Amino acid sequence: MDARMKEKLEGVVQRYEDLTYKLGDPSVINNQAEFQKVAREHNRLGPVVEKFRAYQKAEQELADVLEMLEGPLDPDERALFNQELKDLKEQLEQLTDELRILLLPRDPNDDKNVIMEIRAGAGGDEASLFAAELFRMYTRLAERHRWKTEVLSISENEAGGIKEVLFQINAEGAYSRLKFEGGVHRVQRVPVTESQGRIHTSTVTVAVMPEAEELDVEIKPEDLKIEVQRAGGAGGQHVNKTESAVRMTHLPTGIVVYCADERSQIQNREKALRVLRSRVADYYAQQAKSEEEQLRRSQVGTGERSEKIRTYNFPQDRVTDHRIGLTVHNLEAIMDGEIDPIIDALAQHEQAALLQGEEA
Repeated sequence: MDARMKEKLEGVVQRYEDLTYKLGDPSVINNQAEFQKVAREHNRLGPVVEKFRAYQKAEQELADVLEMLEGPLDPDERALFNQELKDLKEQLEQLTDELRILLLPRDPNDDKNVIMEIRAGAGGDEASLFAAELFRMYTRLAERHRWKTEVLSISENEAGGIKEVLFQINAEGAYSRLKFEGGVHRVQRVPVTESQGRIHTSTVTVAVMPEAEELDVEIKPEDLKIEVQRAGGAGGQHVNKTESAVRMTHLPTGIVVYCADERSQIQNREKALRVLRSRVADYYAQQAKSEEEQLRRSQVGTGERSEKIRTYNFPQDRVTDHRIGLTVHNLEAIMDGEIDPIIDALAQHEQAALLQGEEA
């Protein structure tokens, strides 16, 4: 490990110790927002500190072995210490590689909850049916990880598909896992309504946004236009008589959010504001992206809606992620939420790109 990297790690240890002290500070404990912020950073730095301490321990053991080898030893003892020396060098090399990865620049949103939006694209009813299947795929993924899922808004059609759904997944690190899912998802298969057995191609767009906190973006009351109306769709007398649906417009950006999933106007207003805050934060983040960030994202795909990121080919039982040229089979399992291998591959690809950038 070079001196520059070691100095950086020593700085991380110092920061970790400062944060440990802050967690016991009454002024921080009594400020819930500040306490959560400090706790998140403390938890994030913990694995780095633990790994660096393991490195320091192995480094000291290596020095002790070298000192022993300088003294008088019989052949058996020398062979034993030489083997220990080799093992320690390999351990230090591995720990250095792991620490280099842990020190890579992190997306500041990685620890956040996510708000996802799935919309049926080209393909009519077939697109809406696939949108419903993608929604199930992500909710099944959440169930496998014991993440909490909350539907914010949903619009279904008579065919049993989904025209649009907004939902939130609450889990620490959810965004770090799901941020690669943003883009155009393409499906190729024979629709149930196709009498000639022809394969159709349909598309669904997926947007992934980190949940924005009040500290992340300021939404001024005067910048909001809020309209209430009767919710459409099923719901009986309640829908016909109560203006519970909320349409919220952020005037500076023109971003519009509609929430009608709850029976209470107050609940729909709270959900709409939550979604709007994340969309506005995402809007300004996209505007502020530096050239370096654009280059980094180009390594794994930008995640923009115009980009076709993945194809689900049912006749050939395969899924291809076009950003990294990855093809996997067992489509049934994938649609049941087993997409961690794809996410892992995308995360590793981004990691490799970041390491290459650090070494350049």
